[in-house]
Amino acid sequence: MFPIREFLMRFLVVFWLILLSVLSGTGAATAAGLRLIEVPSADGKAPIRAAVWSPCAAAPVETRIGPFVLPAVHDCPIVDGKYPLIVISHGFAGTYFSHRDTAAALADAGFIVAALNHPGDNAIDMKRAGELSALTDRPADIVRLLDHMLTDWKEADVIDAGRIGVFGFSRGGYTALVLAGGVPDFLNSGLPCPDEQAAICAQMRDKSAVAKDWVHDKRIRAAVVADPLNAFPGAEDLKNIGIPVQLWSSEQGGDGVVPQDIARLRDELPGKPDYRMVKGAGHFSFIAPCPADMANALPQICSDAPGFDRAEFHRSFNTDVVSFFRASLR
Repeated sequence: MFPIREFLMRFLVVFWLILLSVLSGTGAATAAGLRLIEVPSADGKAPIRAAVWSPCAAAPVETRIGPFVLPAVHDCPIVDGKYPLIVISHGFAGTYFSHRDTAAALADAGFIVAALNHPGDNAIDMKRAGELSALTDRPADIVRLLDHMLTDWKEADVIDAGRIGVFGFSRGGYTALVLAGGVPDFLNSGLPCPDEQAAICAQMRDKSAVAKDWVHDKRIRAAVVADPLNAFPGAEDLKNIGIPVQLWSSEQGGDGVVPQDIARLRDELPGKPDYRMVKGAGHFSFIAPCPADMANALPQICSDAPGFDRAEFHRSFNTDVVSFFRASLR
């Protein structure tokens, strides 16, 4: 939730800049089909960069993208039909590639998947990551992406607008809950502030700094949230969430998220969520498994508790996410 060590932030920015430059040059993909798109700037808002995964009938080929070796067919034609859409919201210092394996699994299962870089709050552009606006503006980012996908994207006619879901991790989980109808209360949320002088901490104590009109989106019919930032201190703040929710919690937590907050969220959501506690998992266990080079460079993000196999967990995790969205977006 809040900035990790400064050196780690700088490393992440450099790492993802390198990765993005490679991506832009190769157009490769994590699933059978991948497109890189940009939502144009509008009304003073920055453009949004996104990756779109889609079902693809062509056989993938192995392509190296930075530290990753991935199956890839760039701009693979989408077979005629109507497909549900899942949007993915990353956590602090993440990008549209943070949950690449989950996006690939969904695309392989017949979903269109759009993951974005939240402007000013991603590993490539961190200029607002320590500001409260990074949190309050996130739901509107998703709305802009949805508007683009449903109206301006050149393949918009393949999307079934009646079957839209959202997947979010950490800050992205918070984002998903706001879109579904949640109303954050930062002042009373009890979120930890390791640095009381940080701008985001001071702003959370200032009632005038918090959005008055929260952005919700009734087009979203189901949500999967993993270790979400719980900025909702009571059931009253969650009462308008009426869609199916699959709620995942790590056993160990981390980065400002504690398992007790996720359990409280489970108990206070108005409908009983599909709740999953992952034994042995830490907060970052929900991020896609890291290749060796990345794991060596970023042990804080890529390492797990002894005995916990992230790759094995993600195989079952992705299967369960796909099953939930299939059932909820019929």
